[in-house]
Amino acid sequence: MPQLRLALAQVNTVVGDIDGNAELCLQAARDASGAGAHLLVLPELALTGYPIEDLALRKSFQTASRAALAALPRQLADAGLGDLAVVVGYLDASPDAPPQTGRPAGLPRNSAALLLGGEVLARYDKHHLPNYGVFDEARYFVPGLDLQVVRLHGVDVAIAVCEDLWQDGGPVAATREAGAGLLVVPNASPYERNKDDGRLELVRRRAAEAGCVLAYVNTVGGQDELVFDGDSLVVAPDGEVLARAPQFDDALLVVDLDLPAATAEPRDEDSSLTAANGGRVRIRRTVASSEPLPAYDPQPASVAERVPDEQEVWSALVVGLRDYVRKNRFRSVILGLSGGIDSAVVAALAVDALGADNVHGVSLPSVYSSEHSKDDAADLAERTGLHYSTVAIAPMVAAYLGEVELTGLAEENLQARVRGTTLMGLSNQHGHLVLATGNKSELAVGYSTLYGDAVGGYAPIKDVPKTWVWAIARWRNADAEARGETPPIPPNSIDKEPSAELRPDQRDTDSLPPYDLLDDLLDDYVEQDRGSAELVALGFDPALVERVIRMVDAAEYKRRQYPPGPKISARNFGRDRRLPITSRWREPAPGASHDTPVPAKTSPAGERGGTA
Repeated sequence: MPQLRLALAQVNTVVGDIDGNAELCLQAARDASGAGAHLLVLPELALTGYPIEDLALRKSFQTASRAALAALPRQLADAGLGDLAVVVGYLDASPDAPPQTGRPAGLPRNSAALLLGGEVLARYDKHHLPNYGVFDEARYFVPGLDLQVVRLHGVDVAIAVCEDLWQDGGPVAATREAGAGLLVVPNASPYERNKDDGRLELVRRRAAEAGCVLAYVNTVGGQDELVFDGDSLVVAPDGEVLARAPQFDDALLVVDLDLPAATAEPRDEDSSLTAANGGRVRIRRTVASSEPLPAYDPQPASVAERVPDEQEVWSALVVGLRDYVRKNRFRSVILGLSGGIDSAVVAALAVDALGADNVHGVSLPSVYSSEHSKDDAADLAERTGLHYSTVAIAPMVAAYLGEVELTGLAEENLQARVRGTTLMGLSNQHGHLVLATGNKSELAVGYSTLYGDAVGGYAPIKDVPKTWVWAIARWRNADAEARGETPPIPPNSIDKEPSAELRPDQRDTDSLPPYDLLDDLLDDYVEQDRGSAELVALGFDPALVERVIRMVDAAEYKRRQYPPGPKISARNFGRDRRLPITSRWREPAPGASHDTPVPAKTSPAGERGGTA
């Protein structure tokens, strides 16, 4: 059987940095050549970064991407890499095409090209354009029709792109019809918890369907609210994992393959299968080299071990924060340290992502701040080594109240807003990026204060439920202890009862159910999109269901004003779950029919900004 040494490069691109991304591709080619690879596969849209959103519709961007793709084969050849076959993702288009109703301007295409010998040898356009969750590709691209098969060193290599793997039929089924011995799939597949398990199951199923080895390469790094975890893998038709890259790291995965020799006639043909756009899949064949390589000794491939869920989530949050700061050219971050679990976890994440010298924590005590909270904030600073300072807000709050009469909830929220203003002022003065410290449970029910604890440029745990904040904190401390290091998060911050400390003896449970119960209900309502009747049928108290649903629905306008943060769940607020702010739809009360009158929207009277 012909041999082929395959390299998959999970690289961290930057959206819009076409020159920088091209250099990343060149470096990956140098590394792959140094490893003796014959074929290198780079991720989806590696030249432009992903997702490019409305940049796909801009004529100048389309032209720049196509120009970079045209220049790359010569750059590879000039670097002595012309004999290495390279599959790279890029934005193709027809920038001068006349406007067509119902089709994006310039007919942009999510494409991959195979480069060899100083030229673009073959091109492939993605067939299936996802239009769900975080994806809007049907808005930006037109679908492809062809399956590209390249004969390389005596092996027929087929190309598909990302979503083509997730949909039945189409390019994967056509790969079997074409008799290909290898299917390579560039991806930009965003992370969510436990997706690696589903990804492996999918790749195994598609390898069996295609009847050949399947090589899946994924990008890595953070882009706005998305995190890409790499996790590239190569799977045999029988489901055996031949190689697997680590998550969240730049990596070059190299594997030696014994593949079936190409036997099909090298001519184009129509498949029996229907393409995503309704036409027939056209199998396009290109011959690069028909002769197999001389026999060589294969090298063992690496198979990365899977990690615990808590470690996976922590890594995703670190990567998302690090890349948001780095790619947006910030040098440092600042956050308020309350002594509570949320700010402690965000501080520890920031130190892991950026280094202690680039993290500034500020204690902002009010007249209601307990001594143990101030002590816990100082303890965290000592454990992590971050810059630490104290700004007492009591005099500022008193001065404000001397001019404006505020009582009750408005007075409580004023404390949060003074804290937010102070952090933003320090950000302006010193150039720090402000980190918001709210978690997903609080964000869901509106347990935050606009222009107070909701201020900031990035929110590292906005997609992390409160119960998971505790879970990853315990994991991070245990991991530090196992490595002989000081646990970064004070045990008291983990163990004590949560409180915003905006009034005497306040507890979160004054306004909210216990977090384990709240998170369980929110998972069903927000993540699973279950209605009130279903929630009651699951065993939740009807009064609690009605109360929590109203809190979630009333807080939509707050969530729209919250900073971006890394997505780690199947349905985060912002990109996945999109509901109108102005809406008179109300989930019927448990036991009521849709004809039962539903009370008008009211804001929950909870603490920390129930009304604002």
